[in-house]
Amino acid sequence: MAFTLPTLGYGYDALSRSISQDIMQLHHSKHHQAYVDKLNTALEGNGRADDSLTDLLGKLEDLPEDIRTAVRNNGGGHYNHSLFWQWMSPSGGGEPTGDLSAALGEKYGDFQSFVDEFSAQATGLFGSGWVWLQPDLSLLALPNQDNPLMQGLDAPLLGLDVWEHAYYLDYKNVRADYIKAWWDVVDWQAVAERYQHAS
Repeated sequence: MAFTLPTLGYGYDALSRSISQDIMQLHHSKHHQAYVDKLNTALEGNGRADDSLTDLLGKLEDLPEDIRTAVRNNGGGHYNHSLFWQWMSPSGGGEPTGDLSAALGEKYGDFQSFVDEFSAQATGLFGSGWVWLQPDLSLLALPNQDNPLMQGLDAPLLGLDVWEHAYYLDYKNVRADYIKAWWDVVDWQAVAERYQHAS
């Protein structure tokens, strides 16, 4: 069964206060689509096309060596972006409430301290990659399209794409401005639901 590009739950222009329509359309319909297409190509004819994405990424060492890198890069890109779109909303921003808010406050002192630490890791990540918030509320910065599943860890609660294709049209090379604006569209309800499920 071939993997497919997920539809967004909002229009390309819906996050324009932080991420322009041009970036969203390019990011989703071109970059993410390319990951899906290349993943499907890599899996053709080797008996792994029916494996779930989480199984593929969680057991990369079990894959034939000639497709392992392609699955890592493109399967990672598909998985990461599929979650990324869900973590943003036109009604996003603000702060989490309930158990997630309390837990972040306990671990980081307060919400702003969490934002500052996450943002610092995202700003400081060399080259392209992602920063992840894990179910234990630790932060993990990984290169390229790597994600926690590849490290044998649980699925993340939240992640930020800091590849240049995610922000260059809007913010040029100033990654910090993109990160600051991104907090205004984070869907904390979606993150809180993942936290409750993980707990």
